[in-house]
Amino acid sequence: MSDNYESALTYTSYLAVDDLLKLQKPLSDGPEHDEMLFIIIHQTYELWFKQLIHEFQQAQRALESGDTHYALSILGRIRTIMKVCVAQVDILETMTPLQFNAFRGYLSSSSGFQSAQFRKVEAILGRRDSRMAGHLPPDIQAEIKKITSGNSIWDSFLDYLTKRGYVLPADVVGRDKEVAYESNAAVQDVLLTVHQTDPESAMVSERLVDIDEGIQEWRYRHVKMVERTIGHKMGTGGSSGVEYLASTLFNPVFKDLWEIRSRF
Repeated sequence: MSDNYESALTYTSYLAVDDLLKLQKPLSDGPEHDEMLFIIIHQTYELWFKQLIHEFQQAQRALESGDTHYALSILGRIRTIMKVCVAQVDILETMTPLQFNAFRGYLSSSSGFQSAQFRKVEAILGRRDSRMAGHLPPDIQAEIKKITSGNSIWDSFLDYLTKRGYVLPADVVGRDKEVAYESNAAVQDVLLTVHQTDPESAMVSERLVDIDEGIQEWRYRHVKMVERTIGHKMGTGGSSGVEYLASTLFNPVFKDLWEIRSRF
């Protein structure tokens, strides 16, 4: 009986709950009450980043195969996950600056800037620059380089449009994928036609706008949460803190989809 119980799949064993609950290791003396919240929130973010990578890759496969309905489903899920990520900021903001400062010194040089998974999310979204991974371990740099040498989610959307019969500029379709995409007037012309004549493809493009808006919303809430907690102090990882985070605001991922709004 005991052997059968130990070998049977359970909620605890399937989810590795025992291992999961051992991963929270506060460093402060006591430890400080609020350090546990800080750890769990950021571990949860890392899990959501892992899921976002998983979903974005599936969305790319759906787009590149021309599967409209599945792409819509996955892109909708991504937007919902982004809403959850934004909502978690509300929980962090229940911690006052004094409560955070009680254990901040124990964080040493660790920083959210070092999140390899968020850098991968940015790479999938199309970020292409040397600053995004140079501070990360070589194996992680190699993984991000692999992402940045292939299609971004925007490139996958352009592949989707091509499969739908739209003709896109050759210099856009055949460009070096390691170079960041720049907004393109000819692509915008195609997007206007899509919105005017092709409701299915237009729905896919609007899902991308939803995601873009969600990312910008998360960045804004993140900046204000950091400013609310540490003001304009330097970040624990040596970054400029709020100043660096603020520089990322109001930079849409899918610029063409925003620029056509003025042309409807």
